[in-house]
Amino acid sequence: MPVRATKRGADRTPLSGEWDVIVCGASFAGLAVARELRGSGARVLVLDRYEIGERQTSACAAPTELLENMGLGDAVRQTFGSLVVHTPRVSGRWPLPFTFSTFDYPQLCALLWEQCDATFETAKVDRRTGQTIHTDRGELSAPLLVDALGWRRVLSNQAAIQPPEATLSRGLEVHPAGEGQDLELWLDERYISPGYSWSFPARDEVRVGVGSFDPRVTVKQPTLELVSDVARSPDGYQGNWIPHRLRDAVENGVFFVGDSAGHCLPTTAEGIRPALVLGAVCGRELRAVVQGHQDAARALKRYAAASAAQRIPFECLYRVQQSIRHLHGPVLDRLTRLFTRRRVSHWAFGRYLRICHPDLALPPPPSGTSAPDGDRHAGPDASREPADRAPAEAHAAM
Repeated sequence: MPVRATKRGADRTPLSGEWDVIVCGASFAGLAVARELRGSGARVLVLDRYEIGERQTSACAAPTELLENMGLGDAVRQTFGSLVVHTPRVSGRWPLPFTFSTFDYPQLCALLWEQCDATFETAKVDRRTGQTIHTDRGELSAPLLVDALGWRRVLSNQAAIQPPEATLSRGLEVHPAGEGQDLELWLDERYISPGYSWSFPARDEVRVGVGSFDPRVTVKQPTLELVSDVARSPDGYQGNWIPHRLRDAVENGVFFVGDSAGHCLPTTAEGIRPALVLGAVCGRELRAVVQGHQDAARALKRYAAASAAQRIPFECLYRVQQSIRHLHGPVLDRLTRLFTRRRVSHWAFGRYLRICHPDLALPPPPSGTSAPDGDRHAGPDASREPADRAPAEAHAAM
């Protein structure tokens, strides 16, 4: 189990003060927001109950193009150009029109943090009152607040929806030492019916797990069965709840990114790409505010529109997710064979990649303490690009 890094004893000093931007959450989404503010001149504070890169909760894989575009290529462990899919009766290799890479989570987070010039503190965020953040180390405030804390949506003032009523999937994974050559998925009722199972090699370890689209269906026993069937050992448990419906990206003046906004693709449970891309979009809108090119109200409106523009493809994938439990048998076998055809697989996955396209995430921001007007879409016209491109990409994916 991960160990909380919140300061204790003599090291647990009180926190207080005012900042220009407070980002709550220091994983993919929160760090993507913070990196876009580098050189903006803003006083940015990033908070998390764990140290940066300390708590991995996913299989950690993303399109290689996205990782390289954001300057994160050094964290890549293994790269794949196809996906091997198994049903109880057939197996098929699906060629991909792009490559997918597993990566090292602590290293990727460290690379993201190197692209920031913010301040980081370990603290547990408990709640929000207006523009004040209440933590276990004290109270902090800022005119611009970002919730990247996950599905619990801590900075929301609305009543929390807990599993199993919440629109969440659940996943469990182990990380045994070993090697593998293929990204593999199992659509097999022996392990899970409303979900899928996977094996993602990452150079010197293999990430094996099971995900259930129904939060009422547990995944520990299926995971142990899969691990046994692929001749691995159940080492290094990690698990998490996974959102599978979009939620409002803004609420009462707060920006929500990543899992707190439901930025995780249904069916595939791919959350890293949406978190990085929409986190970057959010960060660019905040940058335009702190540099005086727009006010907070406009930034909230534009960011909300960018997130909402993904609703149609997200809902289409959600319908696919809901139908998976009814596709087992000959229909699923035929689909598995169909996707072995390059033209079919490239067409489908090409459209899939357009959702939160990697091009929406820019290369690392320039170093230095300030940036000229117009840098990283800071101007009022240039900053329109992130919000306006997102709807185009969403509709193109349909």
